[in-house]
Amino acid sequence: MLDFCRRTLSGKPKADSGKAKADNATEARKEKAIAKPSHAPRIAAGASLLPQVQRLSRDQHAISRKDISPNALKVLYRLKDAGFDAYLVGGCIRDLLLGIKPKDFDVVTNAKPEQVKQVFRNCRLIGRRFRLAHVVFGREIIEVATFRGHHSGTEDDAETAPKLKTSSLSDHGQILRDNVYGSIEEDAERRDFTINALYYSVNDFSVYDFANGMQAIAERKIELIGDPETRYREDPVRILRAIRFATKLNMQIAPAAAEPIPQLAVMLKNIPPPRLFDELVKLLLAGKAFDNFMLMRDTRVLKQLLPQLDKLLKQEPEGKAFQLATKALQDTDARVAVEKPVTPAFIFAALLWYPVELRSQTLMTDGLSELDAMNIAMTEVLDDVQRTIAIPKRFTLAMRDIWALQSRLTKRAGRRAFKLLEQPKFRGAFDFLQLRAQAEDGNLTELALWWERFQFADDTDRLQLINQLGKEGVDKGPRRRRNYKRKRTAE
Repeated sequence: MLDFCRRTLSGKPKADSGKAKADNATEARKEKAIAKPSHAPRIAAGASLLPQVQRLSRDQHAISRKDISPNALKVLYRLKDAGFDAYLVGGCIRDLLLGIKPKDFDVVTNAKPEQVKQVFRNCRLIGRRFRLAHVVFGREIIEVATFRGHHSGTEDDAETAPKLKTSSLSDHGQILRDNVYGSIEEDAERRDFTINALYYSVNDFSVYDFANGMQAIAERKIELIGDPETRYREDPVRILRAIRFATKLNMQIAPAAAEPIPQLAVMLKNIPPPRLFDELVKLLLAGKAFDNFMLMRDTRVLKQLLPQLDKLLKQEPEGKAFQLATKALQDTDARVAVEKPVTPAFIFAALLWYPVELRSQTLMTDGLSELDAMNIAMTEVLDDVQRTIAIPKRFTLAMRDIWALQSRLTKRAGRRAFKLLEQPKFRGAFDFLQLRAQAEDGNLTELALWWERFQFADDTDRLQLINQLGKEGVDKGPRRRRNYKRKRTAE
């Protein structure tokens, strides 16, 4: 009996040891088999929003490595050599398929951000809402993201640190924090538009289409993955992205994706103002500013971003506020087309000029001087805008200069015209005056022509132009009397 017990007890650890080794080998195989689309296990059909993945081999697509940034290829190959899966994803693949040169290249991988940083010494980790790795090559930054998982709080990955594997949704369904990692299928399902769920692999140079993005490109449609209302609520900025992609790619927003926008546009007020400014700049400085403006107006998005301007446009749909805005945006698009510099300050100055002017006129009727009324109006309008769109101070200061110089341009007598030419913002103010003249006609047209002649004339002709003004261009406002104290004589 003692021998039997001894054999039994001595044999059990060996059996447990063998089982432990088998379990470890199974877990190792699971970790190694991180989703490769051609043979990866699929999510259950009822739980997935995606159709069956489509693999386009090298002879079925037009993407060539010579069109891809060398630095992006370095990132892909180095992650591959380190034992990770890595893909180019999203806009860069979409643009390459459309024959457009991508502005940047994004990479996704099954490596965690900390693991990416271990692979690249020229890497920095950023983000709180989305943890990302930026691999820096001089002026070019390759953004590397880990495959995103579903934000349901599941504990399917025990290796992920609890502080990093977190998610948070607002009461409206907006994602506030999202550092849940998953498989490539989950990552594709978490992407916003079908045309962005395209992955390029350097393993076999194939493109993997998870959401019928190739079909959407062929039909030139902007479609959301999943329920549009849910996806907009998760991140309301997707509304602006849908508008930007539609104009940039010359596509149409699919009816199902367009229908909820007017009702859900109010959720843009929940977005941090600095992020809204960045997104709005993309809409206004990408060469499609006019088209984006019209689409934002039609979908009631403009009401949430610039309510002061939207109010004037409702009162006069084709009035001077509309004329100035459209001419400024069309001029910006023309400058972008020929690669001339543009600045957000000039565009926002045009969009907000008439709200400022209207408020200034109201204050003047209350008894304030023109200068004081303009200063207060500029401050009030900008403060109101900053609650929604955080326009940086360097731009608001330039806007103030352009606005303030408009009244000074009407006062040209004596040496004033010469002094105005020396102002740093004179050229911007003059260009702004020309746009106002086109929008309003009237006396501004003559004023703009006078300043155009004055700029390019010599000193003799400039004096002659000033003398021809007569009483025009003279400040008729009351002058403040100076009170001089009489010197006390010594007794």
